[in-house]
Amino acid sequence: MPVLTRLIPSPVVVDIRPGALNDLAGVLADERISASGKLAVAISGGSGAALRERLAPALPGATWYEVGGGTLDDAIKLADAMKSGHYDAVVGLGGGKIIDCAKFAAARVGLPLVAVATNLSHDGLCSPVATLDNDAGRGSYGVPNPIAVVIDLDVVRQAPPRFVRSGIGDAVSNISAVADWELSHRVTGEKVDGLAAAMARQAGQAVLRHPGDIDDDGFLTVLAEGLVLTGISMSVAGDSRPASGACHEINHAFDLLHPQRAASHGEQCGLGAAFAMHLRGAAEECGLMVQVLRRHGQPVLPADIGFTVEEFVKVVEFAPQTRPGRYTILEHLDLSTDQIRDAYADYAKAIGS
Repeated sequence: MPVLTRLIPSPVVVDIRPGALNDLAGVLADERISASGKLAVAISGGSGAALRERLAPALPGATWYEVGGGTLDDAIKLADAMKSGHYDAVVGLGGGKIIDCAKFAAARVGLPLVAVATNLSHDGLCSPVATLDNDAGRGSYGVPNPIAVVIDLDVVRQAPPRFVRSGIGDAVSNISAVADWELSHRVTGEKVDGLAAAMARQAGQAVLRHPGDIDDDGFLTVLAEGLVLTGISMSVAGDSRPASGACHEINHAFDLLHPQRAASHGEQCGLGAAFAMHLRGAAEECGLMVQVLRRHGQPVLPADIGFTVEEFVKVVEFAPQTRPGRYTILEHLDLSTDQIRDAYADYAKAIGS
């Protein structure tokens, strides 16, 4: 009887611990990612300067590139600048925008990427997607997974707490996203990859049910692991389906309708997930999600991020247009404006606004 297996695209190194950054050069050499030390390191022009000063002595063969922002043009400029060098790998050192630019640039020049995350704001640090602003708004570009992920919990602690907590909302939203995927399977026959769904759901549940906070190394480790596993689950599935349902449609709608006022990705996804759980009638799960998000200082009502109820109703109404072809609880219910308004009133009452 044949034994059937599949290869799972994943990093060869996942190093999550306090002080991990101190061993970066050694890890890259030991794992034969860069024995020569010839690295192209992408950093931000602000907070990246301090990290460059700290790491430069340990990476004497590295060339440092400052990235202007998180746009497609920034990523293309980075790739063009790196073409003249003969590097072993690209290191994206910073937050989500820097890592996404480095992902795209590394793919463009055909080099492996090492993701060194300085905060835990969302699950993009290990995903096969680079999200970049372009002339049409914001686009998602397929890229290879990072070959290594390094997360120094001491560095993460230095990031603004709001951005670290944002990752909590993104991780917890997996639970809603997988529920949407399974709903689509039941209604439309869409295939669900059981392994990808299990990885994404368990990552979300681990964060949801951990009693700690961002001051606790144990909790930060679980959050970081959850975000990494979520990224790998997307590679297993071949798209973002395990981690993107109605929650992310609502997030994208905030970004498109209110680009100057939108909150962070994770904050909007957490709010979207809680509302989506209410829409599907999962009262107990919705209640627990709201309780945990509130405990971590995350928004559960539009007013928490500066939006009115009417603005939120319009966001939810527009949300399905952000991902044509994706079937979630929003497409399933196909609510009118008045029905969304009534559903929100019930949600706000249920969670005790």
